[in-house]
Amino acid sequence: MGIDPRQIVAGVLTLTMFLMLANMIKRDHFDAPISHHHVNHVAQPFDDSDQTLSNTAGDAPWKEETLGLKPCWSNPPSEDIDESKGFVTFSLTNGPEYHVSQIADAVVVARYLKASLVIPDIRGTHPGDWRNFGDIYDIEKFVNSLDGVVKVVKTQPSELSSKNLAVIRVPNRVTQDYIAENIEPVFQTKGNVRLATYFPSVNMKKIKTEQDDNRNSIGCLAMYGVLELQPDVQEVVDSMVDRLKTLSRKSDGQFVAVDLRLDMLDKKGCQGDDAGSKKCYSPQEIALFLRKLGFDKDTAIYLTQSRWDSSLDALKDLFPKSYTKEGIMPMDKKSKFLESEYEKVIDFYISSQSDVFVPAISGLFYANVAGKRIASGKTQILVPANIPPASSASVANYVSHYVSKKNHMAYSCFC
Repeated sequence: MGIDPRQIVAGVLTLTMFLMLANMIKRDHFDAPISHHHVNHVAQPFDDSDQTLSNTAGDAPWKEETLGLKPCWSNPPSEDIDESKGFVTFSLTNGPEYHVSQIADAVVVARYLKASLVIPDIRGTHPGDWRNFGDIYDIEKFVNSLDGVVKVVKTQPSELSSKNLAVIRVPNRVTQDYIAENIEPVFQTKGNVRLATYFPSVNMKKIKTEQDDNRNSIGCLAMYGVLELQPDVQEVVDSMVDRLKTLSRKSDGQFVAVDLRLDMLDKKGCQGDDAGSKKCYSPQEIALFLRKLGFDKDTAIYLTQSRWDSSLDALKDLFPKSYTKEGIMPMDKKSKFLESEYEKVIDFYISSQSDVFVPAISGLFYANVAGKRIASGKTQILVPANIPPASSASVANYVSHYVSKKNHMAYSCFC
């Protein structure tokens, strides 16, 4: 008895739909809240027999920028900040993706306690790696943005010492209830507190809350309205973005930024989990993903990897215009800015300004870059996947759920 051709077609269609559904589920895992220590995954090998390196759905990979959103929070009511009593101190740690969250929590706490906020220092990942806030960020912008919200003190008062300064661990996106129960009693006893923000999970999704609008306004302002780079650092970022646009002349000056750091790929968080979810992608996987979406060989790609490594050659084979920061940074800036803390800042702000952003690694960098991009209208954020052979590769299928579902907290702050 012969096989009905219609059964064969139906079987192929069913398999294709199943593979597409599997990829959508994996993207949900990529965007899902994850533990602070669970950030990456070792890449799985590609099927070398798959030679379909084109956008079979026919839509262009580049997308016109939408107009930037406007802040939809109301300015928090001014308070008599000169009457502030006591101080809140803290340090910025781990890189700019953490800085924005640490600042937001500190401002919310200081406002609730009616305390003065001491401008933080910046601590690097290595012992003794310390710098002033003004080495990276614009102090005057920070102070002026918080005028009437909290009193900001530029230097730590001499009367503060370890004897009258209680250190309190604060969960990211701290709530008023947590402040009232865990921070305010200590503050009333000691008169001053030092905050250390920790991240129970990496979660920048909107949260339904019964907190009052005043608290949300303060959180939005602190998260998106107070940090700007100081002029020297901004100049380096601008020059590198201009260089990438020049290298992208055949793409109308558009370029892709990929957060791909090789040191992260071997870490435990990159090993996936029992559900087979994928948190990171290798250079080869990113290369084939971009080609399948229709990006051609003339596309300029910026990588957050610090220095070129031979494992990146698989990406450069398909995209010859792939660069790490050392390849496009002005020569006279390298001695100062090719250094750990500055490199992280440069990566964060270039990834926020690129025409397309691809997070090869799931985590807070991806989440907070997404927030800045949503606010500025740069919503072309593509979450990678291993696209099955012979399946369609529409760009729309790989847009971050932060954007497609509008579930990032930035959508609570901008409209």
